[in-house]
Amino acid sequence: MKEHNRFMNELFRIVNGSLRLDIDKVRNYTSFLADKLEKEGDKFSAGRLRKMLEENDQQLRPVDLGYARALPVDAESRFPLIERVNWRAVLEAPVVLTQDQRDVVNEFLSVAKSYALLDAQGAAGSINLLMYGPPGTGKSRIARFIAKELDLELYMARLDGLISSFLGSTSKNIRALFDFAARTPCVLFLDEFDAIAKLRGDSQELGELKRVVNSFIQNLDTIGPQSIVLAATNHEDLLDSAVWRRFSYRLELNFPIAELRRQLWLQFLKPFDFREREVELLVDLSEGFTGADIEEVCQRLQRRRIVLQHDPELKDAFQILQNIGIGEGKERRFLSLIRGNDVSAIISALRDRNAKLYTSAALAGLLGVSKATAYRRTLKRDEKNG
Repeated sequence: MKEHNRFMNELFRIVNGSLRLDIDKVRNYTSFLADKLEKEGDKFSAGRLRKMLEENDQQLRPVDLGYARALPVDAESRFPLIERVNWRAVLEAPVVLTQDQRDVVNEFLSVAKSYALLDAQGAAGSINLLMYGPPGTGKSRIARFIAKELDLELYMARLDGLISSFLGSTSKNIRALFDFAARTPCVLFLDEFDAIAKLRGDSQELGELKRVVNSFIQNLDTIGPQSIVLAATNHEDLLDSAVWRRFSYRLELNFPIAELRRQLWLQFLKPFDFREREVELLVDLSEGFTGADIEEVCQRLQRRRIVLQHDPELKDAFQILQNIGIGEGKERRFLSLIRGNDVSAIISALRDRNAKLYTSAALAGLLGVSKATAYRRTLKRDEKNG
């Protein structure tokens, strides 16, 4: 059964394009099917499909996956509406999610991979996923992960080109965007989604933007259930309720809990020699930070190692965390309460937080002072507080 259904998704799309007299769709998905057959070792069938394309239209030719069509552009500015994201050139660590989040992603992937089987049973539906949460929590990384798992090209909408200053052009651009996605084997990723899907009842918005939302909803409804659309927003409260209903799969991404932070630190600290106890300190210190923040800390550690030519220590990671914590996240990051380089103030704040975790030895490593100095400061602070 699995062997039978492996290529049915593409076959269904080819038939759909034929019934709609959509030559581009037939061409693109036939070429895509030929590529998949060749990857599976069936070069004979792949060759036959490509020969059929050549014989039936001299303008049709075998193409590489992802280059079947010219990218759509804005009619006035000629600015591209989407850009191809080459996930194959990006070597990324595994996506770190809670079990609930992983369940949503796995279910979405299972449905996308088994669309032909579900459609044959009358159980197919839209394959749309909406991701929402603060910046840096992994929305773009998950989009790349999904495209990789499905072995499809990833195209990201360029909102700076999509939203036009010319009256009515934005709706035309949205139509061109969805036409491209409907005819091309790909995952369409709409980042900063709230820019085109705001509440239609918002009295502050112009009538043109309300028409844009209507246009988006209409195009999403007509794109066809076989197309895969991902959307991401940092401001889910701005989305129109009708837009929410178009996404049957929804994934909330928030600031990582302690266990996820531990996985992230272990993942990104692999090039360095940090002890388990030091990792636990970083897990606690990074409360309220995103996965992107933790990755940035480790990238800066790598830069220090290259430029200063010495292996980074715990105090280096602590300094970088303090620096990244400046200017944002005061309401969620306890580390943002610690200002400056006042050793006594830092020791006091950390001991107040968790005296068992922030021992004098741990404080010595964080502050880059001797254990004796950290012990005296800690003892003095504890005696003062009774």
